[in-house]
Amino acid sequence: MPHYVDGFVLPIPKNKIAQYRALATKAAKVWREHGALEYRECLIEDTRAKGMVTFPALVAAKPKETVVFAWVVYKSRAHRDRVVKKVMQDPRMSEMCDPNAPLFDYRRMSYGGFAVIVDR
Repeated sequence: MPHYVDGFVLPIPKNKIAQYRALATKAAKVWREHGALEYRECLIEDTRAKGMVTFPALVAAKPKETVVFAWVVYKSRAHRDRVVKKVMQDPRMSEMCDPNAPLFDYRRMSYGGFAVIVDR
């Protein structure tokens, strides 16, 4: 059975990378405990894509920001829906997110759910 993937691209202030890494480490534990097969968060290093839209351009990254590319893998879309429901009900998630002091601008985050078409 093909997997299902949630993907994210988001801007993060460079001076908040350590805070974000700590938050992402806690979030990964929650997602995995509720059934996610994989949880990855990556910090961009190479932005030399000539003739393409770079991730920094995609999220309108400012000079003092960098980009995180993240994904979560599930068994299927139905499995994803069950995992996300559990994660969103987990009190640890709301404890991590202070609406008065967000770590990044959620309005510039890109997200999508993807059906895997090649898995090698």
